[in-house]
Amino acid sequence: MKRLKIDSEYLKKTLKKLLDIPSPSGYTDQIVHFCCRELDRLDVPYELTRRGAIRAVIKGNEHRPARALIAHVDTLGAQVKDLKDNGRLALVRIGHWSARFAEGARCTIFTRSGSFRGTILPLKASGHTFNDEIDTQPVAWTNLELRVDAMLFNRKDLIDLGFAIGDFVAIDPQPEFLDNGFINSRHLDDKAGVAVMFAAIKALKDSGVTPPVDTYFLYSIAEEVGVGASTILHGDIASMVTIDNGTQAPGQNSSEFGVTIAMADTTGPFDYHLTRKLIDLCEDHGVRHHKDIFRFYRCDSASAVEAGNDIRTALITFGIDASHGYERIHMNALTSLSELVGLYAQSPVKITRDARELGPLKGFPHQPVKRAEAAE
Repeated sequence: MKRLKIDSEYLKKTLKKLLDIPSPSGYTDQIVHFCCRELDRLDVPYELTRRGAIRAVIKGNEHRPARALIAHVDTLGAQVKDLKDNGRLALVRIGHWSARFAEGARCTIFTRSGSFRGTILPLKASGHTFNDEIDTQPVAWTNLELRVDAMLFNRKDLIDLGFAIGDFVAIDPQPEFLDNGFINSRHLDDKAGVAVMFAAIKALKDSGVTPPVDTYFLYSIAEEVGVGASTILHGDIASMVTIDNGTQAPGQNSSEFGVTIAMADTTGPFDYHLTRKLIDLCEDHGVRHHKDIFRFYRCDSASAVEAGNDIRTALITFGIDASHGYERIHMNALTSLSELVGLYAQSPVKITRDARELGPLKGFPHQPVKRAEAAE
C-alpha cells in the first residue's frame, strides 16, 4: 500500500468544469452526462439509476465486502414560486440556504422555451428610493424577487415568454482560483468532493493498483434535499465513506488544510471502526488531518442508513469557510483527501465478517474497554 501521487492540475481543471455546469437538485442531467463521459475517459465502468445517480466500480481481487465512496453532484438553487404582477418572479429555495446569500446573486432561469439570465434582489433594492429601509427589511425568501433580463412588465409578459411556476433557477458559482491555492466559489459543496473522487480514480488507474475488494465510486443527485445515497447502494457494499464539506467556523475543529474527519453529525456518531481506520491511515502515511463534530449537518451517509442499508458509514471532508454561502476552500485539503481515498481503496479488509449481511458472533469486532492507566 502506498500514498499515490495526485495530479493536482487535473483535480483543479475538473473542479472548474464541474462548477461551470448548473446542477441544482432536480436539474442534474447535464452534470450526470459530464461525469459519465469522464468515467469513460478514465476507463471505469458504471451504471445509472433511472434518475441519474451513478455507480462506478474499480474491480478488486474479491467482490465482497465491497466498499464505496460517495460525493454529490447536485447543488443549492431555487424554483419559481409565482409570476408576479410587476413582471418579476417569486422564489422558493432548493436545499437549505439563507436568503441573505441569495441577495444580489446572478442566476439562470430554465424554462420550457429556453434559458434566461437574471438577478435575485430584495423587494427594496434601491437605497436612492428606500434609504435606510434597505437595511431594516427582513432577510427572508418571501422578501426576494428575481429580476429577469428581458422585456417583462407584468404577469402576462412572463406567461407569453414561457415562464411558469416550478421553473428551475441555478445560482452562478462565481469561481476564483488563486495562485496561493485558495478557491472561492459557490457550490464547492460538493463539486469539490466530486473532483476529489475523480482525482483519486485517476491516481488509482495511473498506478495500476488493484484494490483488495470491489471499490465503488458513487455520485448522488439529490443530497441537498435529503435523498442522497438512498437509491444507489446494493447488498455487496458493506461500508461507505462520504466526501463532503467540513464547516470551518468558531467552535469547530475543521480546517481548510488537510483532511477533516467527522466523528458525528446531526444524525449521530459515524461507524467507530471505519472512522478509526481512516484516522489510522492518515497517521500511518503522514496525511495531515483533523477531527470534528457537526451539530447542524447531514450527508449522504445519513440518507443511506435511513433508507434501511445496514452499512458502516464515515465522513471525510475538506474544510470550508462560509458553507452554503460564498464558500472558500484550499487545494491542500482536496489533494489530501484524494490521497486518503487512494489509501483507503488499497487498504486490506479488517472485518472480513462484513462480507455477510447476517452472520454469527464470530468475527464481530470489539471496541476498546480496558481502563487506561495514567502515567506516573
